[in-house]
Amino acid sequence: MKGVELNRKKILVTFLMHLGDLTLTTPFIRALREAAPDSHITMLVDEKLKDVVLHNPCLDEVITIDKHGRDNSILALLSCAHNLGKMQFDILINLHPTIRCSFICVMTKVGMRTGCTHCLLKPWFDVLTPLDRKKHAADMYLDVLTQLGVKELSHRGLEIFPGKENRAFAETFWKEKGVLPSDKLVGFNIGSAVETKRWAPERFAEVADTLSARGYKTVFFGGTMDEDMVQEAVGHMKTKPVIATGQLSIGQLAAAMRRCSLIITNDSGPMHVAISQRVPIVAMYGPSHPELYGPYTRLATVVTAQPPCPGCAAGMKHHCRDAKYNMRCMKELTVKQVLDACDKWLC
Repeated sequence: MKGVELNRKKILVTFLMHLGDLTLTTPFIRALREAAPDSHITMLVDEKLKDVVLHNPCLDEVITIDKHGRDNSILALLSCAHNLGKMQFDILINLHPTIRCSFICVMTKVGMRTGCTHCLLKPWFDVLTPLDRKKHAADMYLDVLTQLGVKELSHRGLEIFPGKENRAFAETFWKEKGVLPSDKLVGFNIGSAVETKRWAPERFAEVADTLSARGYKTVFFGGTMDEDMVQEAVGHMKTKPVIATGQLSIGQLAAAMRRCSLIITNDSGPMHVAISQRVPIVAMYGPSHPELYGPYTRLATVVTAQPPCPGCAAGMKHHCRDAKYNMRCMKELTVKQVLDACDKWLC
């Protein structure tokens, strides 16, 4: 396929997936800017996740829709497409074949539609660049540029730029929580949208107590949906952690995580946020595959049960009630394994 000229164009990138997925597109954003330094690049994302890209210097503009709120209708999506069409983009690049995003793309008047799309809408795309599901997700999105003819994929890994206001908020937040400049802070992210990815709260509690006894101050992150799990973990603890759960926006979370020496986490969106801030992580992996969706950084140790459970060999299970497996992948992952992994990153 002949390459698509990307420079000196008005480019629209569309992506309406989840927090971790959007964070994994940031190497693509950097590589696109490097390949098209004189282009005007706009990105369409979910309004709730806009902090991931809002201050990204490689983007000229961020447009949002509230996909599960006010824009959760055919008429709203048509309106979005109509407004995008009036902006006269030369090239549209769609990065995920969800039906919602694909529909917006085919209804938007643009010079050229590229990227991937839902199978039913392929005839409306000028250049198809299917996702290579055998690559790590971040590399999978970068491969879209390769298919468009970009020869050099220059990027800096995962990047979220919190912005000045969020950095100032984080500084005040830590002071109000009693965190001193001399404190060595270890963060915990114990939630996950997928049940089978969650390590037991009482095991997180044991790790936190052990590290606290070694002189580290511990903090629990996570969103409002994680509050019950965090309270369960704290209920098992002998020491008192800082609770940040449900108190931070995505931009504030990224800024706050910068203060940590280490983040201990399940496979989740906040894990990728921590990576974007160059914080070392220890990540517990069970049903998902780290080679495809794992930490996109060298500053990470992935911990898995030994021997690995074969229960999700055919694909990740969101629920595991099979008596033969019964979440062996997370239940047989031990506190000692996690603490040993922490020793690599904590002085």
